[in-house]
Amino acid sequence: MRGRAPDRLCAGAVELAREAAEEAAFPSKVGDHLGAVADGDRVVTHFFDCLEPGYRGWRWAVTVARASRARTVTVDETVLLPGPDALLAPEWVPWSERLRPGDLGPGDLLPTTADDPRLEPGYTDADAPPPNSVLSREESEETDSLAEAEDAEVSTNEPGALPGTPARGSIAAVAEEIGMGRPRVLSRHGLSTAADRWEEAYGPRTPMAQAAPATCMTCGFLVPMAGSLRQAFGVCANEFSPADGRVVSFAYGCGAHSEAAVMPRTPRPAPPVVDETRVDELPLDGGTGTPGGGADGGNAGGNAEA
Repeated sequence: MRGRAPDRLCAGAVELAREAAEEAAFPSKVGDHLGAVADGDRVVTHFFDCLEPGYRGWRWAVTVARASRARTVTVDETVLLPGPDALLAPEWVPWSERLRPGDLGPGDLLPTTADDPRLEPGYTDADAPPPNSVLSREESEETDSLAEAEDAEVSTNEPGALPGTPARGSIAAVAEEIGMGRPRVLSRHGLSTAADRWEEAYGPRTPMAQAAPATCMTCGFLVPMAGSLRQAFGVCANEFSPADGRVVSFAYGCGAHSEAAVMPRTPRPAPPVVDETRVDELPLDGGTGTPGGGADGGNAGGNAEA
């Protein structure tokens, strides 16, 4: 279609197409005519430069047409289309790939996929997984069959004997009681990525840790973690620390270390240069100790004059 020669009347309707473009672009202006392309029999699209700020390289496209044996050209459509060098928005990325740590807000749900590399199947003989679990129905049925096979029938004691055990015991109940009833747990990959993330945020390479007097390993405010991560991480419980309530590396440190804060002693004032608390006794009877007083002083003055 676009390889054929445009219709003469439609190709000449530049002013008609410009009026349609200016009406759609109002209050902005329409630029120069960039050319025309034949879209079919008696159908031509005119392109005009878009002068709207932020739409660099875009073009107003006005399609005009005329009926067979008619000499009147009419406007069919007016749209704004990107040109070869147009400034376009980035390619759309799914939300699961755009999500970053800290984006989750109150009320938001973040489901995990069944093949999430951060998780792996955990030991569980409990009943069916939660309704919103990513485990398939086949896995759920397989788990139910294993749980039924491991259930043990325990008979009670005869009347008059010592109190007996429960009538029905289950390995699944025991596993749930000791915290092993989760459908999935962190995999080695999940633990490794979490450790790297915590090490980067609160690790030995941070400016705070490099200026700290000691590491968190010797701090009394460190609450150790459970599992394999307790060998390198803990939770800070110092309200004055910048890492309060955060997972910190044993090699991290801050100025709020429990053994580094030494309260300075109250400084003592320096001794005064002049002792103002001492009273000097001055004679008032004109004794020899008074400068310029007494008979000797007068004779000395007369002899000096003689």
